[in-house]
Amino acid sequence: MGEEDTEEEEDVENCWESPVGVRPDWLSIDLQSHAYEGDRVVVRCSGADNGKIKKLMYYKDGSRIATYSSASSYTISNARPSDSGSYYCKSDKSLLYFFEETEESRTQWLTVQELFPAPSLTVSSLQPVEETSVTLSCDTRLPSERSWTPLQYSLFRDGHTLKSRSSSGFWTLALRKEDSGNYWCEAMTASRSVSKRSRQSYVQVHRIPVSGALLETQPQGGQAVEGKGLVLICSVAEGTGETTFSWHRADTGESLGSKSQRSWRSELEIPDVRESHAGGYYCTADNTQSPVQSEVVNITVKIPASHPVLTLSAPEAHAFIGDTVELHCEDKRAHPPVLYSFYHKNVSLGNISVPSGGRASFSLSLTREHIGNYSCEANNGLGAQRSEEVALNVTEPPPKTRLVNGAHRCEGRVEVERDGRWGTVCDDGWGLKEVAVVCRELGCGAAKHTPAGLLYPPLAEEAQPVFIQVALCNGTEEALAECEQVETFDCGHDEDAGAVCEGV
Repeated sequence: MGEEDTEEEEDVENCWESPVGVRPDWLSIDLQSHAYEGDRVVVRCSGADNGKIKKLMYYKDGSRIATYSSASSYTISNARPSDSGSYYCKSDKSLLYFFEETEESRTQWLTVQELFPAPSLTVSSLQPVEETSVTLSCDTRLPSERSWTPLQYSLFRDGHTLKSRSSSGFWTLALRKEDSGNYWCEAMTASRSVSKRSRQSYVQVHRIPVSGALLETQPQGGQAVEGKGLVLICSVAEGTGETTFSWHRADTGESLGSKSQRSWRSELEIPDVRESHAGGYYCTADNTQSPVQSEVVNITVKIPASHPVLTLSAPEAHAFIGDTVELHCEDKRAHPPVLYSFYHKNVSLGNISVPSGGRASFSLSLTREHIGNYSCEANNGLGAQRSEEVALNVTEPPPKTRLVNGAHRCEGRVEVERDGRWGTVCDDGWGLKEVAVVCRELGCGAAKHTPAGLLYPPLAEEAQPVFIQVALCNGTEEALAECEQVETFDCGHDEDAGAVCEGV
């Protein structure tokens, strides 16, 4: 054997001669002595040479809690008071060849303190009256060295969340009878690592029965008007919770409807009153304690003036200056006496009273100022009603139009009549639109040409006037008189206008 072989044999002998046991100086443990619940705690064991560790075991109170195949730390991610105890570790380290030796660290004590105690829920009243305010307070305390820890509070009733993760543990609630039940609260860290609930407190909410039912009407006194609305108002003097209001007819026993709401009053509207609605009415109120009934209220129905109808004697509401037109106003249903008022552009023309029913008439001798909208009003003391407006168109009497000296009546020089005298039309601006109006007025069909009047001799006499210098038509007018016109200022008969229509 060589020298190296001899040395190896001596090492082996020394290895076998070394006692197997505890060597705290080789394996050490690093662990904080104090922590709070919810903290992250790391237990770290290491040897003088971590590379020789083949197996590392962590123990708590003598029981193994973790095993690793190499040097590793053991982490308590969310500490609890139950994690308090004595901690140490053991390791199997390798020697020469296949020999191993067990090392053990010293023992380190860990104390995990409670971060905060379970909260207590304080209720201002465990038997409140319905719809009164109740305050609830969720209280706990933090240690002085952790007073900066933010807490969030939640409120529960019978397993349902009422308020979730509020920074304040104080709530004010208006409770209803159906809100009776078991209440508790929860305090939790913002990270949700620690949460604790209070004990349950049973809250019994009491309901006040309804009383003093009263039926009123709008309009007041049970005076209804046909065609208008009537509101039946049912109210109670006291009572809490949801109340069901019902309306009934006393004479027929008919149920008119019901409404459920959290209020001391409710309304039922009859939007369109008729004579058949006259009679006795009452209402009831019930909040599941004991129903109450109002006294009977009698409803009377009056028939007012309805919308009157205005008609004009002028056909199609069109008349000429100097005509006489009658305005007729009538309301067939209104109870007499009825006062009829007539209006032009909302300015009163006069009033006529009809004591026994029927229509009223108002006459007008027309001037140009009578153009516009007319209306009438009927009033029998139950409210005035205005008719729809009727437009009256007042114009100058249209001049007569004719075509002369042509091959037929639908061709020739254009002439118009004013005050019994015939005159010509200048051809300034004269075109097919103007000819179309002339053809329409004469019943001669469509326009064909716009010839000069000179083509239809003989020329007009010198004494015959030229009535229209320029006729500005859009082509849709019924008569030449409806077109915008420019009076004559420099036109002679050598410029007279002509027209040719397709009709004969």
